[in-house]
Amino acid sequence: MQEIKCLAISPGIAVGPLFFYSTTVIKAEKQAAADPEQEIRCLEEAIEQAKVDLQAVLENSRKDLAGEAEIFEAHLMVLDDPVLLEQVAEDIRGLGVNAEYAWQQGMEKFAEMMASMEDEYMAARAADVRDVSQRVLRVLAGEQQDGRSLAQPSIIVAHELTPSDTVTFDRSKVLAFCTAEGGPTSHVSILSKALGIPAVSGLGQYMEQLRQASTAVVDGSAGKVILNPDEATQRTYISRRAALDEKFKRAFQETTRPAVTRDGKQVEVVANIGSVKDAREAVKYGAEGVGLLRTEFLFLDRTEPPTEEEQYSVYRQILEVFGDRPVVARTLDIGGDKPASYLHMNEELNPFLGVRGARLELQHEELMIPQLRALLRAGEGHNLKIMFPMISTIGEIRQANEYVRRVKGELEASGTPYARNAEIGIMVEVPSAAINADILAKEVDFFSIGTNDLSQYTLAGDRTNPHVAHLADSMDPSVLRLIGMVCKAAHEAGIWVGLCGELGGEVIAAPVLLGLGVDELSMNPRAIPFVKEQIRRYTVEEAQRIASHVLGLSSAADIRAYLTSLLPDGG
Repeated sequence: MQEIKCLAISPGIAVGPLFFYSTTVIKAEKQAAADPEQEIRCLEEAIEQAKVDLQAVLENSRKDLAGEAEIFEAHLMVLDDPVLLEQVAEDIRGLGVNAEYAWQQGMEKFAEMMASMEDEYMAARAADVRDVSQRVLRVLAGEQQDGRSLAQPSIIVAHELTPSDTVTFDRSKVLAFCTAEGGPTSHVSILSKALGIPAVSGLGQYMEQLRQASTAVVDGSAGKVILNPDEATQRTYISRRAALDEKFKRAFQETTRPAVTRDGKQVEVVANIGSVKDAREAVKYGAEGVGLLRTEFLFLDRTEPPTEEEQYSVYRQILEVFGDRPVVARTLDIGGDKPASYLHMNEELNPFLGVRGARLELQHEELMIPQLRALLRAGEGHNLKIMFPMISTIGEIRQANEYVRRVKGELEASGTPYARNAEIGIMVEVPSAAINADILAKEVDFFSIGTNDLSQYTLAGDRTNPHVAHLADSMDPSVLRLIGMVCKAAHEAGIWVGLCGELGGEVIAAPVLLGLGVDELSMNPRAIPFVKEQIRRYTVEEAQRIASHVLGLSSAADIRAYLTSLLPDGG
């Protein structure tokens, strides 16, 4: 047997044979186009056929997925983008090249732009763009995607899985996914969680060992793969899987109950969402509101920004799903190298430290004002809270607050109903904001800690770089200490603290976050039943003792091992 530690990206346990999946990536060669207009017509026909195929994938996905099926709606939107097609057509005519080459080059530029974005969720969408690109190239080449036929229930091993790959396998025969690449916000992670399939990633350096194995155990909760397990090990993990299944059923039955500690403290457990469908799914899993409404989905994959009325309509629908429960909407959080075709931004050598989040909004009043108007109007009669991302100085939040006051004044003057009492907060996702939390707390009504970026900036580890991504672990004691500092400063100032990074949905993290003083935890909806159950196990005093002990440990690995040992089944 061989045990491999890797990245946990979707919880659960699987035991079974390995199935190695690979697909040929089409690389178009540059050729001279004898008839550019004919090349363009062929491309248009290929795009139309790809749309038909994608529509079938979308309809099939809706049977098992909720908001996650919108990944394929986004794929269709890419294929419907007239600016993209026009640019490719111009390249075919201007450069005199074949359709395959021009399409591949144009889509790769688009994918690279997405990959450079600061928001981890959006950066991971570069794989979606490449998925769409390959779909059209296969139509042009007359090839059919195959290799997904499973003779028996199996653990899928692949270098990388596209969204199409992930959902096209016979799900009744997929035991787990193991990939060389991909992180907690990758498409395979999002779809695996939605489908309830265990998944791990970060296995790049171990792929040869996997190829030499026939069976494996995959622990998607602990981030562990055991190759060629003996019969005793297999029986142990099969028993654990049965216990986990039973545990989820029990937790789901109780998920509408609030998360109240044994000594009576209630922790709000809410959801991270990005659409109306996500909102409905979150309610099903017991979300008590929304801790992070990503508004970027309205601004991307289009040639001009959404109008105020477009935004108002969508925000209103989401708020109506939650009634009087809190909905925290994050204002536009994009950045990097030309994140939207209608924003003419200078190329940046280091977009991770460049114009993004609130920095971008404060430079683009034409984006900030309509979004604030739409949010405040939609929030009338609801429990709306607005937060600004990537705040690093007090000057930025003061400037943002001035915009809010200005918009409220305009709405008041025109007699337009709006959410007069909407709370205003900030994302704490850079070390300066955490260190100066006592200063910033005087300017806002709440903090929401974005642990994904806070970890990256604190540990100087680019989450998109596979060579250093392991450094950006939110369980690192430096990150947990910053979280404790933020909570202390906030409570002394009389404001509340939420946490909306991936850490919020990690079951083992619940007691330490409770002990550090976090008031609200926001997460992927499927994690809600487990996190609520975990919170109910402790008193605040017990959680505080756990947090104190954890802050004395020296590494993320030690902290994870200790917190895992506290679970009823030891992990």
